[in-house]
Amino acid sequence: MKKTNVPGSQSFGQKLLQFIRNNTVPIMFILICAYCIPQAGFSWSYLLNEVMTRLGRNAFLILSLLIPVMAGMGMNFGMTLGAMAGEIGLIFAADWQVWGIPGMILATIVSIPISVALGVMIGKILNRSKGREMITSYMISFTMNGVYQFVVLFMMGPIIPIVHDSLKLPRGYGIRNTVSLLSMRQSLDNLLAVQVGGVKIPVLTLLIIGLACLFIVWFRKTKLGQDMRAVGQDMEVARDAGINVERTRVISMVISTVFAGFGMIIYLQNVGNFPTYTAHTQIGMFAIAALLVGGASVDRASIGNVFLGVILFHTMFIVAPKTGAAITGDSMIGEYFRVFVSYAVITLALVMYESKKRKNKSLAGQQLAAEQAAEEEASK
Repeated sequence: MKKTNVPGSQSFGQKLLQFIRNNTVPIMFILICAYCIPQAGFSWSYLLNEVMTRLGRNAFLILSLLIPVMAGMGMNFGMTLGAMAGEIGLIFAADWQVWGIPGMILATIVSIPISVALGVMIGKILNRSKGREMITSYMISFTMNGVYQFVVLFMMGPIIPIVHDSLKLPRGYGIRNTVSLLSMRQSLDNLLAVQVGGVKIPVLTLLIIGLACLFIVWFRKTKLGQDMRAVGQDMEVARDAGINVERTRVISMVISTVFAGFGMIIYLQNVGNFPTYTAHTQIGMFAIAALLVGGASVDRASIGNVFLGVILFHTMFIVAPKTGAAITGDSMIGEYFRVFVSYAVITLALVMYESKKRKNKSLAGQQLAAEQAAEEEASK
């Protein structure tokens, strides 16, 4: 009996160890949140309300990252370009004084062609930098941030007509540092919202996020979705199977960029205003960090990772400043900590991915050497 039990216990131990290795980041954040929540001293109704607000605000943005991961392009730092398109759409909605849900629809319509054009551009550039997609998309986001600022700061007014002077800088052209969306604030979140135990649930926002999830599930089953998965697994095998690898990768970036534009509009209508020149700068970083916190990796991400990541990452964001104040007397410690964690989790995920890739490559090399040795032995 003991002999039969030992292998079983070893198997359970190995499975547990494998589970911990595969979910290191989520487990770490669960422990951080478990420590910080009592220290912060927030009531459960306040905490749940804040988490629900941030879930509706951020989930759509994070969903935009799933398609490129499926296509083997890693974390799409270029989603920032879609966020810029969403901001431009909202600037025009504010200038034309179209508010509420119609204003969001108008901003979405304006953002789509911009997002498609930028997505095609990113996809074609990334096709020339295969294997280095993440760092390339990161650099593209910095480059296009300069282009965005040039358009908004110098072209809006003299070249691109802006009707309302309240949006312009005092010199007569360029957009002011902050665009007010007070007449649009939470217009989506408040429509069909319900209160449950003091927690506001933005039903319509969650329905739209649910539709995006259903679209991703459906898309994975389509021919194009299957092609993307094949490309993500092995580009050369996919090409041999007759799949147009470059076109498939471009389409994945277009979908991601368009989704990011939608997500930015949902995000900003919740906030009620946005800093014109900086609102998009950290969006990609925080969205990617949240997805990784949910247990995703550079080559594998699911809808479940999105929601777990939003809950854990933003719970930490909510409680960290108060925890810092409770422990050290300075709330800025919590601010520094959560910014540090945002970058640290991305670094940790990339290091783990690279080490895993090297380990698999080493094991494949050892297996090939063993097979060659066996063939030589057999030939003798």
